[in-house]
Amino acid sequence: MDGLLVDSEPIWRQVAIEVFDTVGVALTEDFCRSTTGLGTVPFVQLAFDTFPWEGKSQTQIGDEIILMAHERIGANAHAMPGALELIQFFYERGIPLAVASASPMEIIETVLERLDIKQYFRLWHSALLEARNKPFPDVYLGAARMLGVEPSRCLAFEDSGNGLRSAVSAGMKTIAVPADYEYDDSKFDVATLKIPSLLSFDEGIFDTLSKTTP
Repeated sequence: MDGLLVDSEPIWRQVAIEVFDTVGVALTEDFCRSTTGLGTVPFVQLAFDTFPWEGKSQTQIGDEIILMAHERIGANAHAMPGALELIQFFYERGIPLAVASASPMEIIETVLERLDIKQYFRLWHSALLEARNKPFPDVYLGAARMLGVEPSRCLAFEDSGNGLRSAVSAGMKTIAVPADYEYDDSKFDVATLKIPSLLSFDEGIFDTLSKTTP
């Protein structure tokens, strides 16, 4: 969802930088970008392991990040280019859609409501309801199970390396849509296909992938 359906990654990065500044940790954009796709808990843990701080617990830092991000995403986030067209493409073909996100459920629902796309999705699922967050496959396996579909018959779109690892580990076909700054990173080589934008997805790609689906 984040960075794939909705342009929220810059918001998450800015919020993290602001919250960590309250404990004297000067996070950089590069550090935040390198952790794209991680859930808040493992992100905060990694930050603590890298830049130990005092004064606030990891839980408090994580809660502040989620609260601030929730407010800003709900007020300011916009759909990524091609996201609404992509949703319509699958919906018109009767293909069930699901969100499988590392974000909390309340943020998932806020995004779906802000973009006015809730009605197109069969379900939305948070990795926080599973034993492990991305890059583990749990959230994708859970979403497929709730859809009643074998993971091998699912197509996952991901913008982050951690999310891509999650979907690949679940046994799904994958389309990577990396941000410009990391488009050529080798971590995206495991994807079934890589495209520069959701606007690049078309019926030809869909037909090709469908022919190779068991």
